[in-house]
Amino acid sequence: MNDSAGFKDVPPTTLADLLGREQVMDIGIRPLWPSARRVAGPAFTVRCPPGDNLMLHAAVHRAEPGSVVVVEAGDMDYAVAGGNVCAVAQRRGIAAFVVDGVIRDLAEVREMGFPVFARGVIPFPGVKKAVVPLGGQVRCGGVIVNAGDVVVADEEGVVVTPHARQEQVLRAAQAKLAKEADESLDAWEAAHRSRIDKILAENGFEG
Repeated sequence: MNDSAGFKDVPPTTLADLLGREQVMDIGIRPLWPSARRVAGPAFTVRCPPGDNLMLHAAVHRAEPGSVVVVEAGDMDYAVAGGNVCAVAQRRGIAAFVVDGVIRDLAEVREMGFPVFARGVIPFPGVKKAVVPLGGQVRCGGVIVNAGDVVVADEEGVVVTPHARQEQVLRAAQAKLAKEADESLDAWEAAHRSRIDKILAENGFEG
């Protein structure tokens, strides 16, 4: 079990509230099949130049079980992975792919239940030529991701917790969730209305 295991119980919405917009990937990075389970794990980072997918294919054999492979692809014109690559990743215990780019063979991926968060699907693959170091800093969905950062992803979106802050953020998230669990909807509604009415009054709203 990796030290990011506790994050599986934390929704991206909670992390987003704590970390701010800059750690939340843009809305283009979405689950490619419905009801993808929430995934959480340390980032294994990959950068692929335009039209080339060699390094993602290399990463599948090098990423540790439980890791989330985060890919900065160079374009959306060529698939960086397909069904067999996802099957091997799943067999090796990789938690998910998060790709700023596109894949192919979606029906196979959906059938095997391997979580992929990406910009979409295209049937044509890239080539395998460009050697780029693995584990470097990448940009995915507008977020800077370093190896070992904690990635949490589900249908709400993808949030990245910097490795250096993961213990602090996890404790804060657990405390926030516990507080929310103890609050009834009636209590939340009363506090919410009071807060909204105060803001309206301060800004001259009447009604």
